Amino acid sequence: MYRNKQAIALGTLVFLVVAFLLFVILAFWAWPKYNVYKQELNGRAALKEAEWSKQILIEEAKAREQAALMQAKAKVTLAEAEGKAKIARAKAEGQADIERAKAAAEANRIIGESLKNNEEYLRYIWIKGLQDGKGERIYIPTEAGLPILEAGQVGK
Repeated sequence: MYRNKQAIALGTLVFLVVAFLLFVILAFWAWPKYNVYKQELNGRAALKEAEWSKQILIEEAKAREQAALMQAKAKVTLAEAEGKAKIARAKAEGQADIERAKAAAEANRIIGESLKNNEEYLRYIWIKGLQDGKGERIYIPTEAGLPILEAGQVGK
């Protein structure tokens, strides 16, 4: 029995040594293959990451392009609105000028009609202007269209 136990122990030891050697041989054979497999997986992962990065860049470029187009359209719309506002303002200012001119023309017509056949009042205003003058020279046109120059300076 003791021999039997020794034989079993020796057989177990031999089995363990052989198993260990087979394991080492298997490891030496499998390790390079595993490294190749690992590198292949890393390469695939890097390729996928590069593809996703490329897609992200493309989508970002599209978004920037759309944003630029929208900004350009907004600027055009704003410019059109400003142009329309300027046109409306110019029309309103023109209409206001027309109304002022009409009012001035009406005032001139009323003043002109009130001065018609009113020679005495016009003479009175002229004389009053001469009295209120502060040494100004007055040129009076003659029949030849030439003024009488310094025909008596006021205040000398």
